[in-house]
Formats: sequence, structure tokens, C-alpha cells
Amino acid sequence: MKQNNMLAMILAGGRGSRLHDLTKKVAKPAVSYGGKYRIIDFPLSNCANSGIDVVGVLTQYESVLLNSYAAAGRRWGLDTKDSGVYILPPREKADANLDVYRGTADAISQNIDFIDTYAPEYLLVLSGDHIYKMDYDEMLAYHKEHHADATIAVIEVPMKEASRFGIMNTEEGGKIVEFEEKPAEPKSNLASMGIYIFNWKLLRKMLLADMKDPDSNHDFGKDIIPRMLEDQKTLYAYKFKGYWKDVGTIDSLWEANMDLLDKNNALDLADSSWKIYTQDTDALPQYIGAQASIERAFITQGCIVDGLVKNSVLFTGAKVAPGAKIIDSVLMPGVEVEEGAVVTRALVANNVKIGKNAVVGSADSENIELVAKRVKGEE
Repeated sequence: MKQNNMLAMILAGGRGSRLHDLTKKVAKPAVSYGGKYRIIDFPLSNCANSGIDVVGVLTQYESVLLNSYAAAGRRWGLDTKDSGVYILPPREKADANLDVYRGTADAISQNIDFIDTYAPEYLLVLSGDHIYKMDYDEMLAYHKEHHADATIAVIEVPMKEASRFGIMNTEEGGKIVEFEEKPAEPKSNLASMGIYIFNWKLLRKMLLADMKDPDSNHDFGKDIIPRMLEDQKTLYAYKFKGYWKDVGTIDSLWEANMDLLDKNNALDLADSSWKIYTQDTDALPQYIGAQASIERAFITQGCIVDGLVKNSVLFTGAKVAPGAKIIDSVLMPGVEVEEGAVVTRALVANNVKIGKNAVVGSADSENIELVAKRVKGEE
């Protein structure tokens, strides 16, 4: 807080229903990624690396694991006297009769008292389910330079895909003149990343008004941003050039893991200047057996490989028995693949066992197969 007087709020309450069985008992931001990480490690590490000392994590659905995980601020160096990670689930208030967050803006509104405790000049609002590295302090410098009321991070997407996103239309210089939510005929390809910096005093007034509006969706994209434009507030788009992935589907989660196999991947988890911090594991070192064959793989500690692994990502504790084949696949923590089994273009959920000689997935399938329960094999 001393460096930039900015407090961060991470929206981590989404159901993640498009991830199907992966989020039945685990909140989307707590889903495993990249061998040993969880998705929420990325915004929390970005905050720590950007010099943001106080972070609120707004949780809602299936949040028990996420709450206990994120509350351990020491993983990100956010556990000193003047710093902390604070878990902020919905809570019923006597004057509001609410026990859920009705939308992204409402989640912030219900925690105005928490934010006021720190009296920040700027509020950074983040999503808890994106994979990327960003220096928020650089974004804040851009916000100040343009004397903005709000700054929205955007990323250029292919024009043919722009209709899937909230699109920011800008003047030369980056000033936002129009916001369109998933337009059928987009005018630009500047997609909102769901990362906002607001001047807190102004946003606070707008949130208080929004809470009283019975017709509002209480959402930043649907209500607050359009209202700011209507009121002729100064909004700027901050163009982000690095790696960014919204892992909202099984296919996109698989793709984000596969990206790690590219030695030129812009995410670069080995970059010591911008570390992504996570929970330390007490797993043993990986073991590669004499019968193993490995080609272009990302293999984490605790893995035991005696079979073939090709173009795949193995998370902590995965086991591949002799004669088993893992091709173009992601094995999440604790997965066990028995002798002779073949796994192709699949994402196998935590602790699932693939039986002897079983066949999972297909090289010809357009979509990635999610395997979320034990697959019986053939003896």
C-alpha cells in the first residue's frame, strides 16, 4: 500500500460450470494447472510482484478449499504486519438481506467497509480464473498518466473471435468511447481482460447508487462501465502484450497446459524475475524408469514414469505404468495409468485411475476428452 496506494480485489466466486466435473467440488480459481500450480496463484503472485500489499479474495461457490488455500498469504509474501490476503465470502447484512454476490459490482459493493478500512486512492479489480503475468504497477502508471477515472486492460484477439468478448472501442490514444458486450459485428478487436483500475472515491459513489437500482445487474461490464461512459467519465484502454488465457472450458485448460511445452512460451514459469508462487509440495523427486520413453513433456515432482509420455503434461504424483502411453494429454495430480493403457488428447482429473489396457480419448477427436472418474480396463 505504501508504494502505490492501491488495494486489489480478486473476484474468485464463479461456478466454472463449463469445466464440468473439475469444478463440482472445487471453485474454478482453485483448479490445478501447470503441474503444481492452482489458477489463483497467478493473480496473487502478480499482486505480490507488483508491490500490492493488501488483497481481498471474494469467494462464493465451493469455496472451502479455495478459502483455506488463499488465506495462507505467506506463499506470496503477503503475511507481514502491513500486508495480507483476506477471504471475503458473501455475508448476510441486516439492512440488505443478502447472502450471495449478485454480480461482479455487487461483490465489491458488499465489501465497501473492508476497502474503506485501508482508504486506498485506487482500487484494482481482478478475475481469479485467468492465467497470465502482469505488472499492475505499470498499468497504474498508465492510469495516472492519462488522468483516467477508470482504466481497463485489453488484449487484441483475432477479429473473427471478437464477438465472444466484451469489446472496447477507442479513439486514437486509447480513450474508450464505447463498450460492447459480445457484439455480433464488432468494431474492434480490443477484448476486455476483466482487469480494472478505478479511482476509489468515484467508484464508491457509483456502487452505492447501483445497489439501490432495482433494474441493475450489479455488474461491471453490464452496468458500471456503460454508466461511466454515459456520465462522460474518462476511461482508457491499457493494451496488454503478454500471455493471457481465460481457462473457462476443458479445451482452453488443456491448451493452456499444452502451451507450457513450447520452449518459447511467453508465460515462462522459469522466469526468476517474476515468480509465480504456489504451495510447496512434499512429494519425492520424479522417477523415470528404464523402460520409459519421453518426448516433449512437462513432468512435475513426484511423478513415476515407466511408460511412454509424448507431448503431455504430468502433474504432481502422476504415475504411468510400463507399456502405458500418454499422448497429447494432461494428467492432473495423483492420476494413475496402469499397464498397457492408452490416453490420447485427454484431460484426466485429480486422482483418477485408468485401468489396465484401457483406451481413453482419440487422436481424431476435435474436442478434448475430460476423464473425471475411474476407467475400468481389460485384463
